[in-house]
This record gives sequence, C-alpha cells and structure tokens, in this order.
Amino acid sequence: MPPLRRLKHRVGIALGSNLGDRDAALREALQRLLEWVEVEAVSSFYETEPVGYVDQPMFLNAVCIGTTDLSPHQLLAACKGIEAAMGRRPGPRWGPRPIDLDLLFYDDLCLEDEILTLPHPRMAERAFVLIPLAEIAPEWVHPRLGRTAAALAAEQPAPGIRRWARAPMRAGPGFLYWGRETLVMGILNITPDSFSGDGLLKGPDWVEASLDQARRFKAAGAHLLDVGGESTRPGSEPVSAEEEMRRVLPVIERLAAEGLGPISVDTYKACVARAAVAAGADLINDVWAMRADPEMADAAAELGVPIILMDNRSRREAVVRDPRLGARYEGEGHGDIVAAVRAHLMERVEAARAAGIPAYRIILDPGLGFGKTVAQNLELVDRLGELRELGFPILVGPSRKSFIGYTLNLPPEERLEGTAAVVAVSIVRGADIVRVHDVEPIIRVARMTDAIVRRGPPWL
Repeated sequence: MPPLRRLKHRVGIALGSNLGDRDAALREALQRLLEWVEVEAVSSFYETEPVGYVDQPMFLNAVCIGTTDLSPHQLLAACKGIEAAMGRRPGPRWGPRPIDLDLLFYDDLCLEDEILTLPHPRMAERAFVLIPLAEIAPEWVHPRLGRTAAALAAEQPAPGIRRWARAPMRAGPGFLYWGRETLVMGILNITPDSFSGDGLLKGPDWVEASLDQARRFKAAGAHLLDVGGESTRPGSEPVSAEEEMRRVLPVIERLAAEGLGPISVDTYKACVARAAVAAGADLINDVWAMRADPEMADAAAELGVPIILMDNRSRREAVVRDPRLGARYEGEGHGDIVAAVRAHLMERVEAARAAGIPAYRIILDPGLGFGKTVAQNLELVDRLGELRELGFPILVGPSRKSFIGYTLNLPPEERLEGTAAVVAVSIVRGADIVRVHDVEPIIRVARMTDAIVRRGPPWL
C-alpha cells in the first residue's frame, strides 16, 4: 500500500453501537469508512452508559480521525449511508441503535445550518466522546471554545465509562485489532542462508516460490506476512541495500497485487523501507529499532506506517557455534534482562515519538534470540507481561530459535513443539502477534490458547 494520502481536510468521527455484536459493528463501520476517509488513528473502544434514554443496553464508543476530500455535507451523507447499510432505522432520538456515526469536527470549521452543526454541538459535554478523542488527538483545539481535547476531557466527570478494548492500528487495507485473538505473522525469508533452512532465494523461480508460500500461509489463517531480504541469524553477514531491494521488492509487489497483506518489510535500512512501502508494504519491522540507520525514524514518520521496534543486543564476539544446534549468544547473563529490555524499548519509543511517529503506530518486540543467553530468553518469555504493561502491542518471534534448540537439544528443523510451547506461554503472558515459520500448526496453537485465555471482554 502507498503511504497514507494527505488529503485536504482533517476530520473526527464518533462511532457508537449498543445492539447486537457491538464490537463487530464498530469494526464494520470503520472498514466502511475507509471508502471515504483515510483513517489515521482509532481510539480504544469504551463501554459507556446510555445518555438521555437510559432504559437500554450499554454502548461501545470510539473515535477515529483522518483526512478526506469530501465536503462536510458529503461526509455526513456518507456516514448516514453507512448507518442505513448496517441496518439502522428511524427510532427515538436517544434510543438504541446498531450503529451511530457523528461528525465531530471538520478542520477548524464552524458551521451551523438546518442539516449540520460543526463542531458537534454537544461534544464538549460528552465524556464518552472527549475521552477517546483525547486519547488519539489530545492537541486538537475546539474552534469555538479554544480548548484542547485533552483539557476538555480532563474537566468531564466520567462515571460509567471504562476502556473495553485497546485501540486498533491502521495497517494497509484495514486495521489490526488487539486482544480478541492472537495475530499470526508468517515469515518469508527471501534469502539463501536463513538459520532455519527456509531461505526462499533458491533457483530461478524464487519469486513464485515466495508467492506460493505466502498463499499457503494466508490460506492457513495468517494475519500478516513479514518479508525479509537479509538473514539476521547470529553472526550473519549484512547485504547491501541494493541487494536487499532486489530480493524483497518483486515479492512485495506481487503480494500487494494479490491482496495478501498486510505486509511487513523486515529491514533496518531507511532506503529499503521507503522502496518497500512504495511497492506495497504496510509495516516496517526494524530489528535494530532505528539505531542502525539514523534516517529510519524520519522515514517511518514520513511514510505514515506502523513500525515494530525490537530490542537487539547482538554482538559478534559473543556468538558461540555448534555444528548441530547452530549459533547462540553467551556471556553478559547477569542483571535483570527484563528491566534492561523494558528500559531500552521505552528509550526507542521516545526516539520514535521525537521523530514524529505517534504512539498508535508503534509495536514492541523483546527480541528473543537477539544477543540474549538461553536463560535470558526463557526469562523474557515468562515475564512478558512486564513488557505488556508499557501499553504497546507486543510481538514475539520465537520460531525455531536457538534458545529452544539448546533447551531441547534439537536442530532447527525439529523445533516445532518447542516453538509451540513458547507461543502458548507468550499468549498467556500477553503477546499480541507471534512471528513464525510454521504457520498452520501455530495457528491451531494460538486458537486453542485464545479459547482458554480470551473467552470474552474486556480485551485489554
């Protein structure tokens, strides 16, 4: 997908539902809005008590912001069309409804006619609007009142309002939703030398081989695909940006053309990230968390796509090799690894925010296998919840890693069960995305684990 278009008008839209599957209704409305609005951010979903007509079910409410080239009245008509298509019919003004879309603001326009008033005339009195708006656009200034969303929200009492599900993330053709199910990311290694033996850069038909694997992954249920053109195994040799692009761009272009996204590009080079997003990538997966290339932070901010920031402590001098089990890291095993990873990831978050990357486009990865000892990797998995407390979606990538091999004394091709165990524990501890080679069996592991630990809301 190309970078988010910067259309002329910035808008805010409130969403609400209190009939049927409220969560599904908000999701459907958001997806339908993409036809008219380039949605940049969506708030968390909040469960709120009804206003006005109180003898009705609780609402789910959210706010989204984005850009559009529609006029205010055209956008209002689009919202009313979505409501009608989703089954809303005329009823009491404050009564129950399957979906409700309200235009909150349109740039800093002040408008009042028989059809539409902007900003929304009652938004400054509604905590269930101000709280989600302040979450994603605290700096927005009410053009009539001259007050920010954050200031207005702080003044509103909020009894009966609770966060029900964490904010979804815009990624490519839709949104990534956190908490209701674990997302599975399938690995496409467009390399000749992957540590796991699955490098796809072999033979003249490597692009088709990559596409075939991607189709199998999506058919099995993969939610995302991660395309990488440089091996990150311990002690591996880097490749040039030109070679990396030669490998990944044809694959990304074909994946995007077939609608197999969202697509993540696994790179730490800003020029590769820019070219990959232009080719159709929807996320950046940077194993060095913007430390290897000083231009990556600015590139990610300008491209307007989510970025995965990983903790990486890799050091060539600490690599130990075993002919059967492969390479692992040794040494520097003292201290609290979880506290160190947590501090480093928050430092990288601050760097990202300083570069203009909003919090709602950041995913964190503890970096299993990257410069950690076997014991440290095991501890990171067990204490993953302490990283979840940072408030960002968490990705873990345990697939066939050496800490599993050294724990079980097994080579990479025999680490499926060990990977499955790590995935299950990671989900229990709070992982949102798992990045794996063996998509089909891990999908089953994730679904079974979700059935145990994600039996209903709140999905926080």
